[in-house]
Amino acid sequence: MRLLLLNPNTSQELTDRLSAVAEQAKAPDTTITAVTAPRGFAYISSRAEAEIAGAIALEMIAERVESCDAVVIAAFADPGLKAARELFDIPVVGMAEAALLTACMLGERFGIVTFTPRLTPWYFEAVQSAGLAERFAGFRTPPAAQGDIGDVAERMAEELGALTAQMAKDDGADVVILGGAPVAGLAARLRSGAHSAVLLDPVSAAVKQAEALATVAPQGASHGSYARPPGKASQGLPRALAQWIVDGPSGG
Repeated sequence: MRLLLLNPNTSQELTDRLSAVAEQAKAPDTTITAVTAPRGFAYISSRAEAEIAGAIALEMIAERVESCDAVVIAAFADPGLKAARELFDIPVVGMAEAALLTACMLGERFGIVTFTPRLTPWYFEAVQSAGLAERFAGFRTPPAAQGDIGDVAERMAEELGALTAQMAKDDGADVVILGGAPVAGLAARLRSGAHSAVLLDPVSAAVKQAEALATVAPQGASHGSYARPPGKASQGLPRALAQWIVDGPSGG
């Protein structure tokens, strides 16, 4: 299958990290095309930034939808996910939602460890949106963000590993999700440590779910509340996205 790994951040360094983790997780017959947002923010860290990035993600999918079988939106909290599911006729998977749902198949309660407390209110909205607040054990983060996101996984690995162990011991988490694109791949590194919870990497979870959905539901969320809207003309949108929207269900 052909998987589009979409980084709605503008950091190519981040795309390279996400792509490397995805390549490790994918099936042998899956090919991955990793793309970086052409404009926006180096790293999305607020609701406002996510709204902007979500719209750009729709443009990026529209430009490539004919050449892929599934899409992974590779930013935690999944900017543009529901809109993309409604608009496009292939499976679209969000990194956060995939991790949350996978965590519920690996344990009763799950928690999230991430590298800054700044992100936790927004990430909790992703938990609520998935309907999983009752199974959520909470967050563990450092007291404040530290330095550049480019090397946060390497620089903070020891501290994040300690927070993971604390969450398993003190918060009753059976599964701990390492949240945030900058720490993609860290779960595999930390699994060799002394932790009493399953450690889950969101990128790996999203890739495997995208592969599964492309097999069992290749048309994606194409019916019910996610049925593609009727065609509608627009002004000022990028050509590929505008054409996809104007075509409506009959043109997809």
